[in-house]
Amino acid sequence: MPIVIREADHEDAARIVLFNQAMARETEGRELDRKVLTKGVEALLKDSARGRYFVAVKGEEVVGQVMITTEWSDWRNGFVWWLQSVYVSKRHRREGVYRVLHDHVRETALSEKALGIRLYVERDNLSAQETYRALGMVASQYLMYEEVWA
Repeated sequence: MPIVIREADHEDAARIVLFNQAMARETEGRELDRKVLTKGVEALLKDSARGRYFVAVKGEEVVGQVMITTEWSDWRNGFVWWLQSVYVSKRHRREGVYRVLHDHVRETALSEKALGIRLYVERDNLSAQETYRALGMVASQYLMYEEVWA
């Protein structure tokens, strides 16, 4: 069955929330507040300036997702796309779902004149790191630091 990529809409919100909860649990051992997460997903789906979700669909089932946000680079005078909330349902891993999502995002970014794509990955998530390398991505020279108040 072919994998179809499309931009997510409001009807996908519940599945995106479930995928985000599963991802946080799997990668960080965290339980996300469902009400806060639902509001966050719905806010993005209502306002594309916040970002966009793309979903992978097999048949009638949404089996994967990626969220895109943009960062303006004054050094390069353009946008860099950040891939976030990457998730493929456990049942559909190793079926090429993420490859199709990634290729779609890459092609869309190029067609919209983005400067490139970036993502961050948990240091211990070696499987994801190998997937990203296999798709032509390379480890950045930058370390990421943060100060979070939530």
